[in-house]
Amino acid sequence: MDDKAKILLVDDREENLIALEAILSSLDQDLVRARSGEDALKALLTDEYAVILLDVVMPGMDGFETARDIKRRKKTRDLPIIFLTAVNSDPDYAFRGYAAGAVDFISKPFDPWVLRAKVSVFVELHNKNKQLRDQTTLLREQAALLREQSALLQVRPADSAHERDPAAGPDPAEHLAAVREQAETLGKRVPAGLRGEFDELDRRLDALRASLEGDVEG
Repeated sequence: MDDKAKILLVDDREENLIALEAILSSLDQDLVRARSGEDALKALLTDEYAVILLDVVMPGMDGFETARDIKRRKKTRDLPIIFLTAVNSDPDYAFRGYAAGAVDFISKPFDPWVLRAKVSVFVELHNKNKQLRDQTTLLREQAALLREQSALLQVRPADSAHERDPAAGPDPAEHLAAVREQAETLGKRVPAGLRGEFDELDRRLDALRASLEGDVEG
């Protein structure tokens, strides 16, 4: 599995793309080229990116138009955009750029240290967000499995010690104990946003355990 983040480099000039790749190669991420705003929008349809480095002045669709289209799309509206501008560019570019959704501006020629530092921040943020999304998805799936297991136990009465057939499968109380242990382990990894859901699961498992113990004693 490739854990590298993708960085989209958008510039119509070959020498600028080469310069960007040379500066950012040490980050060891996937650098993807786009020679126009239209190409950038096509690239965003198929892949997820950590950050876009977007040239302001391009023939056809310029950087401002491209940024506005990116921000209009639900999938990419939160994608950070760093505009690339010439040192002597129009001062109004900054206002227009931030209005279009830019998070920063970098002037050409690029300062390698500044460029790498800024891009690396967004790469790290992207990776942490992706890790959190993956973890949350896994936790939700595991929680759903635990709920299914507890529901099955709830509808199956506990057999008495004398009447229970060993061939009938695992003892409900023992099975519940295993489920409870899974829930406790899982609960230690739960993000704050899911805490309420897992607390409710704990309460249900405790209530089910008490019910099973009462049936066995009776």
